[in-house]
Amino acid sequence: MNSTEQCTTRYRLLGPVQAQRGDCTLDLGPRQRKVLLTRLLIEDGRPVPVNELCRSLWNDDQPSGAMSSVRAHISRLRSVLDPVRRGRSSVLVAEPAGYALKVSREARDSTTFEDSLHRVRGALKRGELLFAQRELDAALGLWRGEALGDAAEHAFAMRERERLNAAHQDAKELQASILLHQGDLERAIEVAEGLALSAPLREASWALLMRALYAAGRSVEALGRYDRFRGMLVKELGLDPSPGLSRLHTAILRHDTDVLDEVLPSPAATTLTAATLMAGPRPPVTAPLVGRAEETAQLAAVLSAAAVGRTEWAVISGEPGSGKTRLLDGVADKAAAQGFTVIRVAGGNTVGPHRKVSGGNPAAQLLGALRQNGPGAAPERAGPEGAAGGETLDRLVRGLTRVPTLCVVDDLDWAPPDFHSLLLRLVDALPDAHVAMVCAVRNADDPSASGLLSALARRGTTWLPLEPLTVAEVTELLAAHGAAASVEEAARLHRRAAGNPFMLGELLKLPPERRTGPAARVPTAVRSAVHARLAELPDQVRQMLRYAACDGEWLDIGLLAEARALPSDLLLPQVDAAVAARLLIWEPDSGERPEGGYRFPELTREVVLSTLTPSARQKAHAALARKLIDRPGTDPARLARHLRVAGPMAPAAEPKPERSPVGTGAPAPAPAGFSRPRIQAHPDVIPGSGSAPVSWLGHQPRKQRGDHA
Repeated sequence: MNSTEQCTTRYRLLGPVQAQRGDCTLDLGPRQRKVLLTRLLIEDGRPVPVNELCRSLWNDDQPSGAMSSVRAHISRLRSVLDPVRRGRSSVLVAEPAGYALKVSREARDSTTFEDSLHRVRGALKRGELLFAQRELDAALGLWRGEALGDAAEHAFAMRERERLNAAHQDAKELQASILLHQGDLERAIEVAEGLALSAPLREASWALLMRALYAAGRSVEALGRYDRFRGMLVKELGLDPSPGLSRLHTAILRHDTDVLDEVLPSPAATTLTAATLMAGPRPPVTAPLVGRAEETAQLAAVLSAAAVGRTEWAVISGEPGSGKTRLLDGVADKAAAQGFTVIRVAGGNTVGPHRKVSGGNPAAQLLGALRQNGPGAAPERAGPEGAAGGETLDRLVRGLTRVPTLCVVDDLDWAPPDFHSLLLRLVDALPDAHVAMVCAVRNADDPSASGLLSALARRGTTWLPLEPLTVAEVTELLAAHGAAASVEEAARLHRRAAGNPFMLGELLKLPPERRTGPAARVPTAVRSAVHARLAELPDQVRQMLRYAACDGEWLDIGLLAEARALPSDLLLPQVDAAVAARLLIWEPDSGERPEGGYRFPELTREVVLSTLTPSARQKAHAALARKLIDRPGTDPARLARHLRVAGPMAPAAEPKPERSPVGTGAPAPAPAGFSRPRIQAHPDVIPGSGSAPVSWLGHQPRKQRGDHA
């Protein structure tokens, strides 16, 4: 595949980026060229379009000759990495979809490190402690500084840097565990202290430190470390330590050897099981895929049809967190087990929990993946990057039909229009073959993909809309997590998360008493996801949501329009924008509102309330109270609550008299049973209504009394 010269070149990413041939470190040139090499290396042989390389080097501040500069850097890198080539290079190659660096995975020190880590875990399972220690020491010796060197802070490198840093943290935790087992307690404490400093919110590191201190006879210090971690966790995230760490704390307090033996092996022992070594807080359990049995069966049928030579298309649609990616993962695993070549393409890049931005060129991704994975693929003539003409379509058809193939397109609605056009032509051009095409979109009615989806509908595509989970399915989800809950508890969880599988899964990671009720909390991942959705909305929509959240669970369109001094026909588009962002939901018929209405899911409302400062909250409640005072038939309890929270901004509570009936001159009566409540000096205690200020994308400060979000 590559030149002989390339096989002797090793690439070092675990520190300043280097290329070595034998004992010689190659001169890669200026910093930008090293960043460019890093960009190509982390793509693992996939081609990168020139415009993407320009964006990687200069972001949005590209010089006028950016593309020429990139090609010049490529040429110089090629001469360094493949100096004795004859003809075209087989190391740094130009493909129709862009430039690709073809190096074996073993040539990268990051791969060597991860393979060593895998061998260490296997050795520990077999009780081969000495081998594990030597292998781990060699693996950690590969690190020379911060992963990815000069490229570490570039946007394209952040995900890979975080992944490598997490693997390094895992390795150091294994090292501390082995030292602890061997009785080298001072070194174990030293390593664990460093881990707690480098990742201060990682429980496993603190658990190791507590165990090492206890083993060294320093139980008071071990208990002090627990108190420090607990205080930090409450301050930063508003969470308590996990049950596993709490059990360890209690065991140290009581010198409970039955529990401590589970997590603290005797230094005299000669064997070590994986369960003993890894007995710190367990990693979070992924929520089971509940309520999607029918969709899973239909995707299996799509694969079965493709297996016998009939091209099939399927479209999965659903809101963020509904389980689209989980279904795509499942069908990809099933296809791989049946011998399909699986190609995955993403239309968007993840920048936060359930938040995406438009990604690179999916057509280039697809062509590059087909070239890389298709056996016997003939070299293609280089062409313009990202081209989507007839030649591109022909190459795509040839690549898809060469071997049994499953093509998974995630975030189709984030893909650029030219990719939609390419797939639209592919619908008619792709013959019956061993091919399955499965796409995922947020909304099957999205106008950006309407032409493609319309063509798929005519072809007999399998449509899989993912609805929110039902109360019965939430009960099943609770059972899958080992929780025996009543139907009432399942109903409360269902209402709190609006049936969203992602939100339900995050709620179930909390202790039971923190999921619903007065002590309920908003999971950190959910809070981040809601903040990301809010940040994408115009300011006037966010302001409308603040007022609506202050008023209650159900939207009162007339009251909001009056409080915001807007006609209803101008307010409704703002409501529609919030519904499209899944911050509000429309319920056409419910027991509470037979006529239907817009509702705030509990978690979303609590996050919106938590963004209000005390003064902003008082102002919103005062504006709502002023309009309710003038409204005939106002519920006194509702008005009293707004007046109480408005505090010093509360308007005069006496309602204005209505106009007298014509010709009578008599004032209209005040609402029955109304009297002004005593104004409190503190805000009303509404679950999730934190009064601490927060930016739309910022970190949530520590909660104040009465804040249950």
